[in-house]
Amino acid sequence: MSTQSIMELVEKTALKENPPQFDIGDTVDVHLKILEGNKERIQVFSGVVIARSGTGSKEMFSVRRIVAGEGVERKFPVHSPKIEKVEVTRSAIVRRAKLYFLRGRVGKAVRLKERRRV
Repeated sequence: MSTQSIMELVEKTALKENPPQFDIGDTVDVHLKILEGNKERIQVFSGVVIARSGTGSKEMFSVRRIVAGEGVERKFPVHSPKIEKVEVTRSAIVRRAKLYFLRGRVGKAVRLKERRRV
């Protein structure tokens, strides 16, 4: 076996059966498993998905939210075992693949137009 086919085999085992379905501009709640000592709890990070990158087991997404007037961004691997679930709370109409322009906006300017769900 070549090293490339071995890598593909290893990556396939790391993929989730049904990865979460969401798009750029969606407001999501990311439920994370946090280990504190010997206890495990779920912590929710909610915000707008501003970017997706990578493919396969290396696929990542960035979520941005405002905390105490300060912008906080966090990147998550889509296929991470620490992610319990990703819930879409709102969908927005966007015309860009990356929403980095939201970094320069404050207050009501950060809002995106909501997409109607069928």
